[in-house]
Amino acid sequence: MASNRTSNFWKKTRKIFLYLFIFQFVYILFCKWINPPITITQLVSVIKGDGLRRDYISFEDMSPNIKLAVMASEDQQFPDHDGFDIRAIKLAVKYNKKHPNKTRGASTISQQVAKNVFLWQHGGFFRKGLEVYFTFMIELLWSKERILEAYLNIAEMGRGIYGVQAASRIYFHKDANHLSAREAAMIAACLPNPKKYTVVPPSRYVSIRSSKIVNQMNNLRGDTDIEALIK
Repeated sequence: MASNRTSNFWKKTRKIFLYLFIFQFVYILFCKWINPPITITQLVSVIKGDGLRRDYISFEDMSPNIKLAVMASEDQQFPDHDGFDIRAIKLAVKYNKKHPNKTRGASTISQQVAKNVFLWQHGGFFRKGLEVYFTFMIELLWSKERILEAYLNIAEMGRGIYGVQAASRIYFHKDANHLSAREAAMIAACLPNPKKYTVVPPSRYVSIRSSKIVNQMNNLRGDTDIEALIK
């Protein structure tokens, strides 16, 4: 009897994992073309009372400046890596060992999309493991253009503000396709902590960081892979 119950338990468990695998795979394909109805992060924002202000737009309706700004700020190797920047990871590990009271991240745009679309903020090794899996899958199944489009539509860019169109309208009273280089850099500058670093009025961090991002944008202009991606 006991052996039959154990056997049935494992059969049901395998079936549940199979259904979960099929569901997540279908959802990854769904999000290849359609933005998610809501993410866990956005849902938490609503529950906490921060609200949810967003307006999904197409890649073509985003200014080349904002595409360039987030790459300059968050992931300059984005067009070339396969989801993970190994060099940045090694540098972050080395830095964190020397500065135990500070933490430097090395997440790529692809990893942030995996987290923002399919997972949740914070978390330990379990979430990180899932993040690796989803990063691998979107790099395999989506284009770089789609990954960047999803990032710019879903990233939090202020308290309760998600996506570049909502951010552009709230901060600068214009559509995202009209953002200047400076405005795009200001939005990109808040991304490490959008609840803390205000864009308008600009916090001290955003003011300093956005100037550095503009310089990096100028340095990246002319790179063949980046220009092909932002046009």
